Amino acid sequence: MRFLGSLFFSFAAGVRIASPPLFAATAVACRRRALPRAVEAVPGESCTGEKVVVVGATGYIGKAVVRESVRRGYATTAVVRDAAKAAGEPKFEGARIATADVCDPPALGAAGSPFEKGAVDVVISCLASRSGSKKDSFAIDYQATLNCLDAARAAGARHFVLLSAFCVKSAERKDPYALQFQYAKMEFEAKLREQTEMTYSIVRPTAFFKSVSGQLEVVNSGAPFVYFDLGEGRCATCNPISEADLAAALVDTVADKSKENALWNLGGPDDGLSMKQQGEMVAEVLGKEEAKLLAVPIGLFDVIIGGLQGGADLALRASRFDAWPEGAPEWLVKGLASGLAGLAQSLEDSAEFGRIGRYYAVEDMLTTDPADKYGRTTLRQHYERIAVEGQEYDPYTTMFAPNK
Repeated sequence: MRFLGSLFFSFAAGVRIASPPLFAATAVACRRRALPRAVEAVPGESCTGEKVVVVGATGYIGKAVVRESVRRGYATTAVVRDAAKAAGEPKFEGARIATADVCDPPALGAAGSPFEKGAVDVVISCLASRSGSKKDSFAIDYQATLNCLDAARAAGARHFVLLSAFCVKSAERKDPYALQFQYAKMEFEAKLREQTEMTYSIVRPTAFFKSVSGQLEVVNSGAPFVYFDLGEGRCATCNPISEADLAAALVDTVADKSKENALWNLGGPDDGLSMKQQGEMVAEVLGKEEAKLLAVPIGLFDVIIGGLQGGADLALRASRFDAWPEGAPEWLVKGLASGLAGLAQSLEDSAEFGRIGRYYAVEDMLTTDPADKYGRTTLRQHYERIAVEGQEYDPYTTMFAPNK
């Protein structure tokens, strides 16, 4: 059960250093001249010479974006919460590190801040909630990102690049299973489109390689690759994209006029790979004689989610109970009500996390239009690399991985 619980965390993470990005340049060519805005942009190469600020810079994709922006020749600022910790990050080499709280609007535009007037031309936002709960999603995916947009407008910035998510389409369709973080991102996208002071680019990737790599270690240890059976041999399909290729695509939008005021659904170069095919690929890369696959009925998610949500509803009703015996101490009544309310919120968040896992176990994260595929790094190449080098531990996406 502990193993399955870890698997749910892996799915819920967002199925949310690879090979060099598309058309990677040599170190000698990294510092190139500014590209006139009228010149046609070249994927993986173009640089307008503007000042770029990256928020959400310490995240998985944010770090890659900082590195790619510096490689292109942009004057790049990485916005972080802990400058001392960020100073030791290799991917920030060549970038200015600035401390700012994206949840504190007045501080964002203060003198000396990364959003001081005239200090920024382009903002690339990689902000995202880690938990996916309603509270966190609207605090980060919506409000903190909106704070950065407002600060960028006040600073006189020209362009805002948003790292969103392919699955926001579910919120747009008002699917009954749409998730809270999808609604938060959708509402911010609407705010971004409404404003007129800046141009924008919205990039919606299908999935990250990291999000579909969590089982490599357990398969290597001899355990089966677990996937969710949707019935009749079906399982979810996706074409994920590497961190380096996604970072290159995000930075491309700075110079590419065709991506101004546009939405870009984006996947990697692979054709769609089902979860079962991914399991077979992992086994082959690890040199296993035979792929061990374990198909788990998707209904298991429904049982777990239903139990968590039922417990949350019960605890919330109990927290509002007001028919306490006469003379019951006030401190006891308030303490019980507060404790039950906290339990209800915790169970509600866990149920939402389960819904996130179920969503990615059921929905295809797949782009089929050639214009919506980007990069050169395939999922197989990624598996081959981490099979040798290992992967950085992340409790949200990696099960039992060594911390490298």
